[in-house]
Amino acid sequence: MRILVIADIHANWPALQAITDPHDVCLFLGDLVDYGLDPLPCFDWVKEKVHYSVRGNHDHGVAQKVNVTGKNGFRYLTGVTRPVTLEMMTSDHRRFLAAMPVSRMLTFDDTRYLLVHATPRDPLDEYALPDADFWARRLQGVEADVVCVGHTHHPYVLQVGDKLVINPGSVGQPRDGDPRAAYAMIEDQRVELKRVEYPVEDTVRTVLQSTLPEPAKALLVDVFRTGGMAKPDSGKQKADDLSKEGAP
Repeated sequence: MRILVIADIHANWPALQAITDPHDVCLFLGDLVDYGLDPLPCFDWVKEKVHYSVRGNHDHGVAQKVNVTGKNGFRYLTGVTRPVTLEMMTSDHRRFLAAMPVSRMLTFDDTRYLLVHATPRDPLDEYALPDADFWARRLQGVEADVVCVGHTHHPYVLQVGDKLVINPGSVGQPRDGDPRAAYAMIEDQRVELKRVEYPVEDTVRTVLQSTLPEPAKALLVDVFRTGGMAKPDSGKQKADDLSKEGAP
């Protein structure tokens, strides 16, 4: 059995389309929305192709229409992209997000899987680095062989005692310095972390043609092109340069 594991799509349709590996089962670990500006085709893809999913913190925020305020970094980007996302969402879209469970237990080929966006202790928000001691505390009492998580936008595979923790990284907004879409494939209990190039400039073009404020456009473009954010306030410094690229 080939299991495709994806997380943190963040409405980046060009990146999601690039994942074409054949598989038997697709697992989605949350955060379908925010940051990217193409949520609708991503919704359709998830509804059609994902077999099991869990809710991410951004999915929860959009489903509940939570307003976010922030002056810097990713919190700032959440605050400015969420209203755009909500304008595109229907009540059916928000119900779909709200209906995704915050955790899920599955069994494939006698192997028990726990799906959660962040950690078993805090399914939506806890940021989990690939640290064995950190994870050993979070996995106490967890009756699973494999724990699949997202949220950090950094891919890793970590053996913790008799359990395996898999973070496939982010499809739509990698933050580990590699802008390619990240995902994982599990086959015969072997895990392969994979990357695939996608037309980043298609995603950039959608951002540039949007109504987002110029600093937000600059930050988003930088993250999509570089796979990270150099400085939380760099968007203000790059706004003038961005305007030269033809942003309206």
